[in-house]
Formats: sequence, C-alpha cells, structure tokens
Amino acid sequence: MPVIDIPEPDFMADEEIAIFRDAVGRFFEQKAPEKRVLKWREDGQVEREFWREAGEAGILGVSVPEEYGGHGGDFRHDMVVVDQIGHKGVEGFAASLHNVIILPYVVRHGTEEQKQRWLPRLVSGELVSAIAMTEPGVGSDLQNITTTALKDGNGYRLNGSKTFISNGQIADFLVVVAKTNPDEGAKGISLLCLETEGLEGFERGKKLDKIGLDAQDTSELFFDDVFVPADNVLGGEEGRGFYQLMGELPQERLLIAMGAMATIERALDVTAEYVKQRKAFGKTIWDFQNTQFTLADLKARGTAAKVFINDCVAKLLDGKLDVTTASIAKYWLTELQGETVDKCLQLHGGWGYINDYPIARMFRDSRISRIYGGSNEIMKMLIARSI
Repeated sequence: MPVIDIPEPDFMADEEIAIFRDAVGRFFEQKAPEKRVLKWREDGQVEREFWREAGEAGILGVSVPEEYGGHGGDFRHDMVVVDQIGHKGVEGFAASLHNVIILPYVVRHGTEEQKQRWLPRLVSGELVSAIAMTEPGVGSDLQNITTTALKDGNGYRLNGSKTFISNGQIADFLVVVAKTNPDEGAKGISLLCLETEGLEGFERGKKLDKIGLDAQDTSELFFDDVFVPADNVLGGEEGRGFYQLMGELPQERLLIAMGAMATIERALDVTAEYVKQRKAFGKTIWDFQNTQFTLADLKARGTAAKVFINDCVAKLLDGKLDVTTASIAKYWLTELQGETVDKCLQLHGGWGYINDYPIARMFRDSRISRIYGGSNEIMKMLIARSI
C-alpha cells in the first residue's frame, strides 16, 4: 500500500481513466525498464525512437482534439501521464513539457491552418517540441528579452540566443519567444513556431552539464538571421505572445506542483520499503522512533498536499484555477518536495548518497523545481499581491 493512500477524487473515478492509467503504466514498464533509463542517463538524453514509440502508444497529445490527430481527452489524461512518469521513474522523458505546456499553445492559440499543419505530427511523435523562452541574461523577466524577429518581406529575421532549453538537442519543433516590435515592451512580444530540420541560421549549442536531471537534455540554442515565414507567428497575429504566455502559466505551474507531488509519493514509498528492511543495532531502521516520527510528519503533510493538488486540478477542469492558487501550489509543493527527499535520503544513510539508489537521483533532480516555471521567490511575490 502506498504511504499516501487517500481515495481518488471524484473527477478521476471514471473507468476509462483507470483503464488509461493501467495502459500508460504498462507502456512505461515495458518500454522504459531500468536498463533503458540508465542508458538515457549515460547519454544525457532520451533517444528519439522512444518518442515515436510513445506516440504510437497514445501517450502524446492525449488532450488534443481528435480532429487534429489527438486522442480527445482532457487534463485528467495529461495528469495520468505525468503521474505515471513520476511513479515509474521514467527519468528524462519530458512528455509533461510536450503535452501540457507546448501543445496547448498550438491548440488554444494557433490558427486552423497551424493546428492542421503541426498537431498531428506532434501527437505521433514525428515532431518533438521545446519552448525557447529563457535567455542567458534574462530569466523570469520576459518583458526584457533581447531576441528579435524583425520584419523582412513576407516574414521575419530571427536573431538571438536562448538557454536552459529542455529537449533542446532533440526537439525539431520550437516555440520561440521573440520581440517583433522592440519598442513596445510586452505588446511587442510574439511567439514564433519553427521546424528545425534544414533551417538555415539555426544552431544547437552544447548540452548543459547539470547537477541533476541527467537523462533530460538541456541546451543552448542560437538563431542567426533565421527566416521565419509570417504564417508561423502563433495565432497569425504579432504582439500577442506575452498574453499567450501569461494565459498558460497557471496550468504550467500546476504541472510542476503535480510533478513535485509524484516525487513526494515515490520518495516516501521507496523509503518506507527501505527502512523496514535495513537493519542497524539489531533491529530495522523502522523500529527507531525517530524514523517513525519523521515519516509520520512527511505523510501528514504529503497527504494535505495531495488533497490540495486534487482541489487545484478540480478548479482547472472547471476553468477556475487562478494565478494565486497556482502560484501557491507551485511554491508549497516544490518546497515540500525538497524537504521530503532530503529527509528520506537521510534515512537511507550512506546509501542515500549513492546514485544507484532512486532517492539519490530524486534528491538531485528535485532541486530545479524551485527554480523553473518561475522561481519560488517570484511565486511569493505573486501570492503577496493577493493579500
């Protein structure tokens, strides 16, 4: 029995959701065994073929409408994929980025022609996506990006660089944040969609050497006078990019909180199993009161966090998830994630510091969640505005 064992919320009670969860879990067990994931960590990225396999299995684009090649699901189906990735330890496979962050930009903001052109191939795994937002000198302050896309005939010339781009080495579909009118501040920002194959002036930089997320490629991207046709501006109208970005942020931050919750649950499960088997001073680690109190405290707070996350998802499904609540979820869950994996690692003793053990990798991988998607300091600023 899992450590956090609250009942499924009503919105997840459909039999079809349960069947989908089982299918996703079996896919990861069969196609992403520990040996294959180890190879991803050694290579620093998931091989391209796995994305095609995931597309064939119906793991990609689960909430994309059927008329665009998708599976016609909703956020609950995306939630299942994110949850199973966390519980099965499918490290590096950024389906959450692809499904829950990038594809919704095209679904909600793309023109009909853009949806028909890109969504079927994004659902099949023919195209793997990335979003190029962050720049070397600009983090959360998107209004001050320096990448430009200036008018040139029937298109734009894109110049600039981006960094910390997840899927940067393998992505062949990019959503690039650029200024089409540098004098207009937020109103001058547009989102440009690019297919990278054979794209003149586009270059991938080095794969960045991180302290965690070993199997997730994170890269620099460079754009040197890249020509972008006018009909590649997302939504067909320039100057809408900042508002398109802001509109998707609550869902993105809830996604990060959900990933944190999955890690909290997995950390508690593997630690409970470990301490009940590992012996010291003639008894198991579990027999010590300190161990019991530590895990009891983490279970109590993890249970409260799970109830809160379920409420946030319910709000999202009803179209009522606001910026403040999403910011609270991202802030609180990622802080709890860091504390949970740290205390669980401590209960593993020296073995917790060895990368062969899942808790060690969870410890390293968890650190970034307090930074990306808007740092937790930014989250606190957003929360404070509601007071």
